[in-house]
Amino acid sequence: MKKLGMILAIIAIIALAGCGSGGGGGGAAAAGGGAAPFIVDLSTLALTKNASAFTKGWDDLLIDLPATSMPSDMSGYTRVTIDAKYFSADGTEIAPSDSMVMVTMIYDPSGDIRGPSMGPGANTPVKEFNVGGFSGMIHKDRGVRCTFSQVPRAVLLQNNAGSPVAFAQLTKLVFHNGNFKSE
Repeated sequence: MKKLGMILAIIAIIALAGCGSGGGGGGAAAAGGGAAPFIVDLSTLALTKNASAFTKGWDDLLIDLPATSMPSDMSGYTRVTIDAKYFSADGTEIAPSDSMVMVTMIYDPSGDIRGPSMGPGANTPVKEFNVGGFSGMIHKDRGVRCTFSQVPRAVLLQNNAGSPVAFAQLTKLVFHNGNFKSE
């Protein structure tokens, strides 16, 4: 009986503290330790939406992240949340769903901005499909797990081939640990 009580106490402590896999509570504070959430002020970016409609599938909207808008040290962050809106050619907003938009984070915008066809690469530490869709994870409070070896300098939004997305707009970029809920 004592062993069972000790096991339950350990489980309770782990649940309250948050685990290394990124669990933990919401709120604007980080769960699971590390740096406080860093919300990129999108109003400081020169571009968050493409001015001209995409002309083909997998067309690029490359959004520069100037050093002044980014943390100088990424070692305290284990997750990133990115969200976007999409629009048809006539400017009508399209409801978020799978197979619409993909996002890639990029260290060096003058290097390989696309990376491997699936998953992260040397210059692309984050590559996620279905931004905003049911199957996507990057736009949710939990975000996606990431390990940054340097500060990302760009975000690439791409319309999926065959989707009606003509315009994409970056609406959220947050580096955090555990779950993140915007206020």
